[in-house]
Amino acid sequence: MKKLIVLSVSFLLVFSFFASCRKKVEETPPPPPQVKEQPKVEKVEKPPAKEPELSEEEIFEQKTLEEINAEQPMEMIYFDFDKYFIREDAKSILRNNAQWLKKWDSIKILIEGHCDERGTEEYNLALGEKRAKSTRDYLISLGISPDRMSIISYGKSQPLDPGHNEIAWQKNRRAEFTIIEK
Repeated sequence: MKKLIVLSVSFLLVFSFFASCRKKVEETPPPPPQVKEQPKVEKVEKPPAKEPELSEEEIFEQKTLEEINAEQPMEMIYFDFDKYFIREDAKSILRNNAQWLKKWDSIKILIEGHCDERGTEEYNLALGEKRAKSTRDYLISLGISPDRMSIISYGKSQPLDPGHNEIAWQKNRRAEFTIIEK
């Protein structure tokens, strides 16, 4: 019987030894779920909504006086030294300005007379006024109503070119147009 016990114990030991030596099967985690690719949907861009095209009059009405004056739709004219008569080259400019005024018949303008720095302040104010008046009179002769035009003389107080030479003085002897009402 002793033999039987020894044999049983030996058998048990051998069995447990083999059981412990057996290779352990590593548990592998399950693979991550496969992400199904979304079908590519191309965005179909709608063509930009066309803004209603505005007429020239509607565009003009939307502009402020500052915007219109910044565009300088009316070209300035220049005068000879100590003169206020409209020069030949200025007549075509004034005809173009008159056409523009006829197109926009609600516009009111201010005609500014300017001089160069030579002469007294009083003399230049009077000369600037004569330049503005002769410009207004020429526009009246082209069919522009005098009610649409005002004049002012700045004399030599607002030079276009601050230089002290003939080139600067030529630029400063001028009549400018400012739109004051539309």
